[in-house]
Amino acid sequence: MSEPWSATILTLYPEMFPGPLGLSLAGDALRRGAWRLDARNLRLHGIGRHRTVDDTPAGGGPGMVLRADVLAAAIDEVSPAGDPRPRLLFTPRGTPLNQARVRELAAGPGLVALCGRFEGVDERVVRARGLEEVSLGDFVLSGGEVAALALLDACVRLLPGVMGKAASGQEESFEGGLLEYPHYTRPREWEGLGIPPVLLSGDHGAVESWRRAEARRVTAERRPDLLRRDPDKAG
Repeated sequence: MSEPWSATILTLYPEMFPGPLGLSLAGDALRRGAWRLDARNLRLHGIGRHRTVDDTPAGGGPGMVLRADVLAAAIDEVSPAGDPRPRLLFTPRGTPLNQARVRELAAGPGLVALCGRFEGVDERVVRARGLEEVSLGDFVLSGGEVAALALLDACVRLLPGVMGKAASGQEESFEGGLLEYPHYTRPREWEGLGIPPVLLSGDHGAVESWRRAEARRVTAERRPDLLRRDPDKAG
């Protein structure tokens, strides 16, 4: 029997985990052992009596920087040589995460994620420990913990048996390069607005055509950059 998908989080605030991941589908899967989560406190590897993890920036400047020796010790403990899991570092300068990378991570054995704080981390540990720098987008968070929760949620929902139907993860935004089509449900009329008649027609072929057309329309209006990446989707 294969090992469950395993995530190790290196953080100054391990009490933030599992947080929302302990609820709903992710929480149920965690309790069933479908995936594992281990949040480790970086201060366990801190220096001296006060367990110091940071120091002033070389060359001067505001804020503090997480030390390379502290981070390396924490990484080496949870991810020794031979661990196949990728090592991620959440940072605004990282490569933006997308659904394709999430699917790759979910299909693998798990991940090790380092949550930065303060001004960032010593560049030497990024290179020496082969950290993959990733970002949620062009904005700045107080630390990497919220980003880690978001990434874990995105990965865990794709694990086998977590979502009720496999198709639930296939017909949604960014799958197939388009944003998702609009959804409707009861009541049939609401505040003078009705459900598009095609969705009530019972014609599955017509419904599928409508959904494809609406997905292209929504994508063209809101994320034309997605169509520019693959012009064939624009037709």
